[in-house]
Amino acid sequence: MTYHPKSDFLQVMMERGYLADCTDYEGLDAALTSGTACPGYIGFDATAKSLHVGSLIQIMMLRWLQKTGHKPITLMGGGTTKVGDPSFRADERPLLTAEQIDDNIAGIKQVFAKYITYGDGPSDGLMINNAEWLDGLNYLEFLRDIGRHFSVNRMLSFESVKSRLDREQSLSFLEFNYMILQAYDFLELNRRYGCILQMGGSDQWGNIVNGIDLTRRVIDHEVYGLTSPLLTTSDGKKMGKSQDGAVWLNADMRAPYEFWQFWRNTTDADVGRFLKLYTELPIDECERLGALAGSEINAAKIILANEVTTLCHGAEAAAAAEATAREVFEHGGVGDDLPTLTLTPADLGDGISVVQLFVKSGLAKSGKDAKRLIAEHGAKLDDAPLTDAGLMIDAGALASPIKLSAGKKRHALVQLEG
Repeated sequence: MTYHPKSDFLQVMMERGYLADCTDYEGLDAALTSGTACPGYIGFDATAKSLHVGSLIQIMMLRWLQKTGHKPITLMGGGTTKVGDPSFRADERPLLTAEQIDDNIAGIKQVFAKYITYGDGPSDGLMINNAEWLDGLNYLEFLRDIGRHFSVNRMLSFESVKSRLDREQSLSFLEFNYMILQAYDFLELNRRYGCILQMGGSDQWGNIVNGIDLTRRVIDHEVYGLTSPLLTTSDGKKMGKSQDGAVWLNADMRAPYEFWQFWRNTTDADVGRFLKLYTELPIDECERLGALAGSEINAAKIILANEVTTLCHGAEAAAAAEATAREVFEHGGVGDDLPTLTLTPADLGDGISVVQLFVKSGLAKSGKDAKRLIAEHGAKLDDAPLTDAGLMIDAGALASPIKLSAGKKRHALVQLEG
């Protein structure tokens, strides 16, 4: 793309690697340089109590929208979550109850407050729930007024639908309606809040284009779409997943130390790219750090971990995580901030197997996984190799906390209550 934008926002999107595609560069650029704060939104369905690192690129896009003088809208999918986004999925999402969705939204809201300033000012963010207009829809009116603008032939041509049908996997009528509801969201946000921009991952391109077409057809307003690349790490893994599951953004679902450690373990080849996407360091500094080699790249990884953790959990949590990492890795000690499993005397009984401790502490997914770790010499107890999968831990062994290690980078403390 050779377009050279005038707006600060599009410049940031291009320079830092956020931009995959845009429906109309010149039109959006003109709107962003018109002198008024332009509202733009991203939708987040409430399928879990926290978003994970895979959503962080979108959160950072909303943050940059605000930092460049515009108005970010975080749209909570209280309505659309009841249907479930079928985009590029092999199966239908499990349906959640209204109570589960509300609980999930409450959890997700905690994250956004750290990245976006909400309020009534021109560039203050808005947090909106699409249940506001979707829950009260009259089906016949909706079909007549909105449904008539959608071509089934065209909907079937979208890659997200086509890939499912090509694999002869079922696509329910419920899911098929999702793209109509998402398009209707854009129309309603434009009507109610003057929103002119929808952003999302490149898998959302078809849904975004639908919303733009619908808004033009129904109220003849010009609106725009912008997508970010779907990120994978340099070794081909999906962003947001780690060896032991999703890297959640809420501290109660992923301890700040473990979050910090995820970024510290970034592959060398990804450091420069991740600094541009997930921190606010100047671009030339991101490039300088990303170009370091050998042991020097580790210093860049610590800067990456500190910057990302500071945004998500605060500077204090980042400093504590770094101090713990230094204590554990450089000095072989037990850091204060390590994930800790606290057992009650009832949990312990006459003793608990070390295999169970690896599972309970989150260092292994199952007993089988823990036994494999021990058999392959990847497990340690208080920094000593653990070879006996049948070892029992009793109250005497827990007179002081013990440290479990899975490989070189994952650790946990186990202690007895009281």
